Amino acid sequence: MQLLESHTVLENEGLRLSDYAVGIFMHLSSRKAVKKAIKRGTVFVNGQAQQTAYRVQKGDVIELKESMVEKPVFPLKLEVLMEDDHLAVIFKPGGIVTSGNQFRTLENALPFALKQSIAPDAWQRPRPVHRLDGPTCGLLLVAKTARAGVALSEMFQNGLIKKEYHAVVVGQTPSSGQIDMPISGKRAITNFETVQIASNAKCGNLSLLRIKPETGRTHQIRIHLASQGFPVHGDKIYGLEGLIFKGKGLFLCASKLSLTHPITGEPLVVKTKLPPKFYKAVGIISGHPFFGNY
Repeated sequence: MQLLESHTVLENEGLRLSDYAVGIFMHLSSRKAVKKAIKRGTVFVNGQAQQTAYRVQKGDVIELKESMVEKPVFPLKLEVLMEDDHLAVIFKPGGIVTSGNQFRTLENALPFALKQSIAPDAWQRPRPVHRLDGPTCGLLLVAKTARAGVALSEMFQNGLIKKEYHAVVVGQTPSSGQIDMPISGKRAITNFETVQIASNAKCGNLSLLRIKPETGRTHQIRIHLASQGFPVHGDKIYGLEGLIFKGKGLFLCASKLSLTHPITGEPLVVKTKLPPKFYKAVGIISGHPFFGNY
């Protein structure tokens, strides 16, 4: 079996494995998925396949493995911003889910878009090491080897990978702020600063924000901004009734990744330009100080 992800328990939890493992693996997005993986015998604790009733202890190493089954390749051309034998950073288009059981996923497109690694521990197929919501576009970090995959998962777990986003939101936001509000019972913190505000005939105002989350809860940015009365433009889940523009997608982009390369130890900072619709929404044109910074 091939190692997909690894997680080290940092506190003496005492929870059942089926409860603790929810949310720790990118490839298992729900409680049902966790239970299925345990039943299949692909969840290991300290090198041994375990059952749902196992009580998790501090120091346990929980691994998710996968049988070497041939999967289809989705021939989707992706923008590759950085790639070597161990990892890659690609731009995920909005409207494509990161992973899942369907054919049209970003994960299934990675073998088409990336070069096969020649490292001794190369994975047969590259793997995303975190998730972006389906409608969210932007930078996604991909592991190409087992060593890089384990290291990157641990770095995310320990907060050693910094992510930055940009969003166009409905309303006139303050110059900066911090939102500290729990999500699903877990602490969640989002910092933001306003880049540009523009009037809009339908919404009143639209604001372009630079966002630096300190935690990574599901839908965190979207939930936090909506809670303050500034939903992300185009958000069909958390948006305001009557102010959701159809056909333009979600105005949320993962625009910057900062980390230390897990193999070479070199600093790695990757940025991307925002989609043109972001600039257009708030009246930023070529020549504006912000234009092209991302």
